[in-house]
Amino acid sequence: MRGYSVWDSRATITHILGIMNIMSRIDLRSELLKELERQTSALLAISSRPGVDPSILEDTLKKLDTYTNNLRSASNQSIHELNNIELLKLIRQRDSIPGGSCDFDIPIYHFWLKQQPEQRIEILESWLSQLDNLRLSIGVILSLLRESAINTPIIAEQGFYQQSLDTNIPFQLIRVIVPSDAEFYAEMSGGKHRFSVRFMKPVSGERPSPCLEDIEFQLSCCAL
Repeated sequence: MRGYSVWDSRATITHILGIMNIMSRIDLRSELLKELERQTSALLAISSRPGVDPSILEDTLKKLDTYTNNLRSASNQSIHELNNIELLKLIRQRDSIPGGSCDFDIPIYHFWLKQQPEQRIEILESWLSQLDNLRLSIGVILSLLRESAINTPIIAEQGFYQQSLDTNIPFQLIRVIVPSDAEFYAEMSGGKHRFSVRFMKPVSGERPSPCLEDIEFQLSCCAL
């Protein structure tokens, strides 16, 4: 968002429109409230277990309580306010049409893009600030979930790994961690009982090919 080029501003608006489309399909606020309350209950349930740091737990519960109260008081006003911004309305109407954001289709958009970068960034920040309650809530939910499991070193023999899941544990996230400079990537599939990871190598101009060598990676099965 803080990039100074016109294309940085266009990319930010594209993401804002994507968020608006998601929020128009589901009641994201209600879903986040349910998850915040679920995580609060889960943490309270383990408060008396050995090894739980009471000060860290208290701070975490206070944070969850703050975000829960903020979401409850915010209602769904943020999406309504974004929907009422005329420029976003115009861009959204043309966004699904190939080439629909050309200068002759939305001249005001291109006039806006020619403003000083600092002015564009200030406006974009004001629009995104209306989503702060949602953003912060999602951030704390994902942070707690990711930290609920310890990374385990795994070897995928000939680039493939499969693991069964305990159906009594409500796993919510499977994390596969590889070096950022790796020349391969992971494809995952799974269900309630098991999941699998296959490592693939990109091939220029062709279909990716499976890795045939053993691959070391880090795995986390997260549940809270």
